[in-house]
Amino acid sequence: MIILGQVNTLEILRETDHGVYLIDEDDNEVLLPNRYVPQEFKIWDKLDVFVYLDNEERPVATTDMPYIMRNDFALLRCNQVTDYGAFLDWGLVKELFCPFKEQAFKMKPGGWYLVHCYLDEKTDRLVASSKTNRFLDNKDLTVSQFDEVDLIVSHPSDIGMNVIVNKTHLGLIYKDQIFKDISVGDKLKGIIKKIRPGNKLDISLGQIGYRNIEPNADRIMKELEDNSGFLNLTDKSSPEAIKDALQMSKKNFKKAVGTLYKKRLIEIKSDGLYLV
Repeated sequence: MIILGQVNTLEILRETDHGVYLIDEDDNEVLLPNRYVPQEFKIWDKLDVFVYLDNEERPVATTDMPYIMRNDFALLRCNQVTDYGAFLDWGLVKELFCPFKEQAFKMKPGGWYLVHCYLDEKTDRLVASSKTNRFLDNKDLTVSQFDEVDLIVSHPSDIGMNVIVNKTHLGLIYKDQIFKDISVGDKLKGIIKKIRPGNKLDISLGQIGYRNIEPNADRIMKELEDNSGFLNLTDKSSPEAIKDALQMSKKNFKKAVGTLYKKRLIEIKSDGLYLV
């Protein structure tokens, strides 16, 4: 079966003036236009191609890979807005359509928007939606506390930053847990810090508990090595100074310093930390 919006591995069936026809195991055919045909090929060679609808609503294959696949999320640029909706640049000749009804906020040319790509069952076309939350579900969680997860930064809130968790769930990073600049569309790694009532997910960009000590200790060691063995920070330094220098909280800084001191890797003096 040839699946729209995804990469399909198909075999070359025959050559025509317009390109080559590819075939799947069920004898379904799709055209690969001349501009994408390899310079050298043989009948029955296999090709990985992306399949979508062309301007005449016919399935067509391309060896170009889009910035977003079906059922995925990505940050895309709006190229133009017409009376029908917005058209987004997703790396292919034909732009990705986002209807007005699928826009969380009115899109403008040149703007960047986090969208979800899905197959519209009524038109059988791939379309985009910036109403990303409606494609997420926390009713049946596929994650547990302390799991490492993939994150996509979604949108800010009054108390932090909303994130998409494993392309499936909605989570939240509280403001006091953000120690570096993050923007909508960024892809990050995180940890499920806590699962609150209603399956609400609290996310940490660091690791939790004892797992948080070693990575932060390594960060301090690297800073010491990069600064001739001295770091002008102590347990009396302000949280802001520690965050600016190391992108970690003061609590995690103190844990990491304690670990390094016990291992006799550093000396703690009144003016800062010294590498042994």
